[in-house]
Amino acid sequence: MSSNANVSLYLDPQIRDWVLFPITLVMILVGILRHYVIVLLQSQPKQLPRAAIREQRALARSQILRATAAKSPIPPSHYTSISQQLSDAFAKGTYLKDGPPKGDSPAAAPNPITDPAAMDGMMAGMKTQMVMMVPQMIIMGWINFFFQGFVLIKLPFPLTLGFKSMLQRGIETPDMDVRWVSSLSWYFLNFFGLNGLYRLILGDGNSADSSRDMTASPFAGGAAVASPVQDYNKLFKAERDNLEFSEGLHNWVGNDVENRVLRKYGKLAPAY
Repeated sequence: MSSNANVSLYLDPQIRDWVLFPITLVMILVGILRHYVIVLLQSQPKQLPRAAIREQRALARSQILRATAAKSPIPPSHYTSISQQLSDAFAKGTYLKDGPPKGDSPAAAPNPITDPAAMDGMMAGMKTQMVMMVPQMIIMGWINFFFQGFVLIKLPFPLTLGFKSMLQRGIETPDMDVRWVSSLSWYFLNFFGLNGLYRLILGDGNSADSSRDMTASPFAGGAAVASPVQDYNKLFKAERDNLEFSEGLHNWVGNDVENRVLRKYGKLAPAY
């Protein structure tokens, strides 16, 4: 035998029928099942209490008032009245969810760990991780127990030796052609490569892709919920300063409107 490159392997067709196809089919079905299990485990988002909504809307109202100050539809007297009312309410803590601060002590900063919504998000993230890990551990154990050391398929394109360790996991044969794929490597190829098929079957944003959740923290769901938790007491204090500054920028769009209308229709000489 002159070289190892001329060595050819002939696979039994039963390996294709009883190993290659079953592994691929099981991983596709497990991914689809995983998607629907996660959909069933997802709980409806809890509604915010009325005090929390009022707290957010008060800040949004102030921000809208400031954003329209340069070309405000509100007359100066009304604008000043609304701005002063919001500024006084922010100073007293009227709109705070937990009420005004007691005494001279500052309001305690919100703790995301004690927030029920954040805890629900953490639990949802842990459930998602468990739904991902348990089936994959079972599939990998099934492949290692029944099909360890199997050679399943030969890729139709040439590859460098750098791919040998990736495509021939579980097979210690340095002379084998790089293009041959072992059963364990076929599992990993399906694990990372079936996302496109899942998008065709389940659509975008599906939960069948295990490789995406493998890199995510089990507390990612809780972090996503906890990130909007803000100290509204500090935000209201900063908004007071912004309201005072915007009062000097206020410009009513109705200023001199009668003369502008007359000039537009040629009833008054244009101003120079």
